[in-house]
Order: sequence, then C-alpha cells, then structure tokens
Amino acid sequence: MKRLDQEERYQIYAMKRAGFSQKAIADELMRSPSTICREIKRNTGERGYRPKQAHEKAIARAVNKPKSRKLSPSLLFKINQKLEDDWSPEQIFGYYQNQGEKMLSHESIYQYIWRDKAEGGLLYKHLRRSGKSKKIYGKRDLRGHIKNRVSIDERPPEVDEKKEFGHWEIDLMVGSHHKGFLVTAVERKTKHTLVGFSQKKDADSVKKELISMFKPIKECVKTITADNGKEFAGHEDVARVIEAGYYFAHPYRSCERGLNENTNGLIRQYFPKGKDLRGVTKNELQKIMSRLNNRPRKTLDYKLPKILFKLERSKIALVA
Repeated sequence: MKRLDQEERYQIYAMKRAGFSQKAIADELMRSPSTICREIKRNTGERGYRPKQAHEKAIARAVNKPKSRKLSPSLLFKINQKLEDDWSPEQIFGYYQNQGEKMLSHESIYQYIWRDKAEGGLLYKHLRRSGKSKKIYGKRDLRGHIKNRVSIDERPPEVDEKKEFGHWEIDLMVGSHHKGFLVTAVERKTKHTLVGFSQKKDADSVKKELISMFKPIKECVKTITADNGKEFAGHEDVARVIEAGYYFAHPYRSCERGLNENTNGLIRQYFPKGKDLRGVTKNELQKIMSRLNNRPRKTLDYKLPKILFKLERSKIALVA
C-alpha cells in the first residue's frame, strides 16, 4: 500500500476535529489503525495535528533517512521499476553495475524495501520466497520404466559444461488436485525459459505441448533432458520432430537438472503450490516468460537471458 498522501492527511485532520476515533478514521481511509496512530504521533506539532505541516514533516523525514543522499528520484524510479518487474536487489545492483550506471548496493536496496514495508508499502511483495523442501534421494524408483529411454550417461559430455548453446532441461509443474499442468523448459547456457500448458498429465498431451514449444525454435535445440516421469514417455516422437537428442536423468537425482529445478522455483512466485492451473491463459504464460527472460542472472554476469538467446540464435542463422 502506498504512503499516506496530503489529501488523506486533510481527511485525518477533519475527522479528528469532528471527534472520530483513530479506529473510525482508519476504517474510513481503509488504512490500518497502526498507520493512523503512527501518523498522528509522528507528525503532530506544537499546535496539534495540521495536515499541511504533517505532510511537510513526513517528506522531510523521508529525505533525511540514513543514506538518503544516494536516493535521488531517478535512482528510486529505477529501483522501483525493476522491483515491480520482480528483479531481486542483487540483480538490480549487478545489472546497473555492468551498465556502468550508479546504483545502490543490494544490501541498501533491501534496507529500502524493509523501510517501505514498515511504512505500509508493498515492494517486499516482489521478493521471491525462500525455503523449499528438498527431494529425498536414494529411494527405489517406483514409477515404472519408459520404453527406449536413453540415460543421461550417454548424453554428450559438452552439455555438462554449459558452454554450448542448445541444450535444454524440461519438467512438469502440477496444479492443485492434479488439475492443470505447466510444461517448463530452460536452455542451459542462456537460461532462456519457455513455459507451456497442458490440461492433462498423460504422455500424449505433454508430448504435443513440447513439440508446440520447441518446433518454432527447433534449430536452437540440440538435446533435451527430462526426469523419469511417465508423462515424458512420448520422448521418441519429440526427438524425431525436433531432431534433437532426448535423455533421462537418473531417478530421484533432481540435481542433474538443477537449472530447471531452480527455474521452477522462480515460476512458483507466480503460480504457488496449491494453485489451480486449469484457467491459466496464454497471455499469463507470455507475461511470465517475459518477466523471467528479461531479468538479469548472476550466473550470466547479470546479462539478460532474452538478449543472450537472441544472440546465439542469430549466430545459427548466419551459419545457415
């Protein structure tokens, strides 16, 4: 929620003079009672609470906060804009540092976010959630076997180095009550992400969605690596249409697709666990892909996946 503005302060003044309680004022302004209490306590002068004076005191306090010399309007605009695009403080700092532009350290940006939260702001809502349960390794694989699967052990060794373009990791994200599924794919070198949708988890539905996702960029797909879910049983058809190698990680070894697991965590910011995915639209998926691919990555020296993907794709076009 944004900070109190001057109009609200005039409303507080008028209602306070009319004898309304702080709770009634808060209800009228749709603010928390603590916000109204803090406003009156902080900004009351010798002659009582006056809206113009209160507004001037609030602005002066914001300007004189620690390290506020660095918080110019243009700098705040950049920070707010990138936070609203769901960039992390570390990504904001790293990106602008690479551009040779002035920027607060990521620690200072975090401090700015927490100050904003303490004053009722919502910038903190754009921070990604931390803490994620880990899969347990070493269990016996109870999911059956996929016909003609090719083990990751047979995958070209250069894929592991993440220096060659065109190697993808894929996965399936499940909606609440197993209704609606997201098909996710991320390219290992550029971190470029694709997100598709499938109403069902069966192999045929997932196969069709993978082909739909990869076919427009098939020249950018050399290998695909999946887990051992039965939904990927249509791998031979995908490999044939896309003309790519298709490999399977070892059972219960999500670390062999660590990039995809991490990317799924980023997507969960928009589609948290327990969310019904049946109503997901193409526009929503496009928006999420745009957010992720236009966000700088630390592992890419704070470059944008979208730009790196375009560069690599243009190299292929030149060779062709």
